[in-house]
Amino acid sequence: MTPAPAYNEGLLPTILGTRGASLGVPESCVPWPLDMNHSGGSSPDQTAKILKSLRKSGEYGQWKWPKRPVVFISDLHADAESLVRSLIAAGVVQCHENDTDGFDLTDFGRSCVLVIGGDCLDKGPSNLDLLNSLKKLIETGVRIKLLAGNHDLRLLLGVRALTSDRSPLTEHMFMRMGNKVLPLMREVYDKHVAPTNALESAPDLETCRDRIFPSETWQREFPEAAAEHLGEAAIQKELRRLRKKIATFEEASLNAGLDLRMLYAAAMKCRELFLEPDGLYAWFYDRMRAIYKNGSVLFVHAGLDDHICAEIDENGVSHINQLFQEQVYQDPFTFYSGTVANIMRTKYRAVDKQLSSNGVERLHRAGVKILVHGHVNRERGQRLKTMKGLLHLEADITLDRNSRKLEGLKGIGTGATIILPNGNIVGFSNDFPYAKVFTPEVHMTKAALQHDGT
Repeated sequence: MTPAPAYNEGLLPTILGTRGASLGVPESCVPWPLDMNHSGGSSPDQTAKILKSLRKSGEYGQWKWPKRPVVFISDLHADAESLVRSLIAAGVVQCHENDTDGFDLTDFGRSCVLVIGGDCLDKGPSNLDLLNSLKKLIETGVRIKLLAGNHDLRLLLGVRALTSDRSPLTEHMFMRMGNKVLPLMREVYDKHVAPTNALESAPDLETCRDRIFPSETWQREFPEAAAEHLGEAAIQKELRRLRKKIATFEEASLNAGLDLRMLYAAAMKCRELFLEPDGLYAWFYDRMRAIYKNGSVLFVHAGLDDHICAEIDENGVSHINQLFQEQVYQDPFTFYSGTVANIMRTKYRAVDKQLSSNGVERLHRAGVKILVHGHVNRERGQRLKTMKGLLHLEADITLDRNSRKLEGLKGIGTGATIILPNGNIVGFSNDFPYAKVFTPEVHMTKAALQHDGT
């Protein structure tokens, strides 16, 4: 069932230089279809749960809306064209007429806050093109918040581990990236290693193999070393995951056109490009944060747990970002297995750090009423659901072309989530015929009536 179009009323962005139809995005709105699985959760009682969450969070005060519009775009996964199309569709930029790679901020773009919700890297078609487009965007002067995703962290931790002292807790972290990192490594090799003859300084093939792969004793030593950080189920899952990656990694690398010596040289170049202070892409990790709050809306890549909710309640969001910046460069494994990195990787599985109703209550007390995040991709636009009483807006709308091909989605992913100062949340994509509009004030009235009725 598809809802009938209801209104526009100025809620959709003004797209300059083109029409929404040419981008495949909707030009009319409907109230958020909470009763549809793809938009309102997977169980029949999700609407009731959402109303209950609104009523409960309302006990801690009214919603506070951002003073500026906030545009959220997440999980770009190395698709620069999807980024630019989504920015145009959101009314943030206008492309130059005679320069397809150039764009300027619109008046709306100058007025808004842009949140890139993590997972800029991996999959394709081009990691470096995406990073270059992001840099151009930053140079326009847009107010931008760049959040860390699990794919972004894997590169940082994997490359650092490759050249650090070997330890059972870290020597597998380059291999942990798996085959998904190979397209980036091939790009870096072609554009930054081969033209500079940097391969000549790489060690011999066997030395490179020894450095890339964990040692023969790693599988025996890792469980004991990790026991203070992970439960037994998580340890066994990590071992199973690594065994599969080890078994296929060298062949996959060769299929990508990289022997292990070439791969090692590319990884060393990544360290220079991304981690050295004057590296071409040093800005990427320098700007990265774990979490962003604006009004009653909290933005992360994946999700939360009770410990982070307590930290937000007691010390505020800035404290979480301070912990992130401190921990990510200290002990990589302790960081990645801890609660701060859980923000970038949780899917609320049994092996993840747990979120409970007590944590949600503390978050409500801190003024947070909705969590906007990526990480869990959707095929029919954004979805609203609750988790332990916390309202979640799942805003990974499958933008990158490789994921879209695997899932049978047509066209280049285009869309965004916009939180407006007037109290409306608008989600649109080229995979759903209408923009979805969620107005908490309207739904809170329904929640109050429902509560009074019971």
